[in-house]
This record gives sequence, C-alpha cells and structure tokens, in this order.
Amino acid sequence: MSVPRVAVSVDLVILTVREQALAALVWRRDTPPHPGRWALAGGFIRLDEDLPAAAARVLAERAGLAGAPVHLEQLQTYGYPDRDPRQRVVSVAYLGLAPDLPAPTRAQMSWQPVAALGQMAFDHARILQDGVERARAKLEYTPLAAAFCRDQFTVAELRRVYEIVWGTPLDPRNFHRKVTGAEGFLVPVGSVTASAGGRPAQLYRRGDADLLHPPMLRPHR
Repeated sequence: MSVPRVAVSVDLVILTVREQALAALVWRRDTPPHPGRWALAGGFIRLDEDLPAAAARVLAERAGLAGAPVHLEQLQTYGYPDRDPRQRVVSVAYLGLAPDLPAPTRAQMSWQPVAALGQMAFDHARILQDGVERARAKLEYTPLAAAFCRDQFTVAELRRVYEIVWGTPLDPRNFHRKVTGAEGFLVPVGSVTASAGGRPAQLYRRGDADLLHPPMLRPHR
C-alpha cells in the first residue's frame, strides 16, 4: 500500500493594536486558488528545520518582521482533508502578538483590522478567529496584554489594549485596582509621562509573573 504524501506548513496569526483597532498581518493573493482574497503569512516547512524554526523563518522572510518584538506561540494544528484544493496540507498555526509595528517591509503584506476581514483564502478565517479568541482568553489569566505595549506604558494604555482586544469598555478605576493588585504583573519604573496640560501618569513595565493572581476576567456582555 502506498503511503500518502502530506505537506506540512506553518501559518502565522500576527496581531497588534494599530490605529485603535485589533489588526492582523495579511496579504492579498493574486494567483489561484482564491485570488483576490486575504491570506495569513505562511510557508511550507523545510526538511532540515523544526516547527519553531519554520515559524521564525516565515515571520522574518514572509511577514517581513525580522528582529521585531513579536511574542510567538503555537496555536493549533489544522489537518482536515479539503483545506487546500491543490494537495493534502497539514498546517501548524502560530499566534504572534506585538506592540504597534510600522508597515511591514514586504510590499504584499499589510495590517488590516480584524473586524474588516471577512472571507479569506483556504481556512484562514477560521485560523484567524481561533487566534483572536486565544489572545482574548490569555489576557484573562496571563500578563500577555503587555506584549501589545511598548517596554514602558501607563495603566491607561494597558487598559486600552484590553478594551480593543475584548471589544468592550472597562471601568478605569476598577481596572487600575485589578492590574496593580495582580502579583508580579506590573512594576513601576520610577518615572511618569510628560505632562501636556493633563496629570502625569505613572509608567510601568511588565513584571515576571507567568499567570495573573487574581485573573482579569472578561465582563459578561
């Protein structure tokens, strides 16, 4: 009995907060299949590399984000038979989170608001939605929201990340109490923002906590 040939690829869900919206890094296909549709950055794994190395290579070469401060973690594996009409392809998806980044260096890549991305190539809409939901969930019990911020940030800037990713407004005082009370989440850097007529705000950096105690639970909608 012949052994079926299966290709393995990696696809990247790269998210950032850009222009006050949750945005994903995508490109518009110009060749079949699915010409004209948005697609995630991806590529086939090489015989001499493991999955993390393939994801890092695609991030640098395909997405044009070499050296960018992107938190990258494995998301999920997608392997149902009809996901690619050209051949049998199993995709290992990775989720990447980053602070507001400039336009990518690769001309075909662009940041697009997640809310504006409807039908996409292959099963990329499903992969994107899974990545967004993973990001939303991880903001509840890990300090990963700080991955959307620069090295130093205010509580108001962090709150805005939560509001944009979760898609809901948060009470400023309650949020401040929770994030500053979560052990190891935020560390004051000992300086404040420059005042432009308003009250200067305390600057923080991410602490060394891996999990939030207590967690930051999403409001019931």
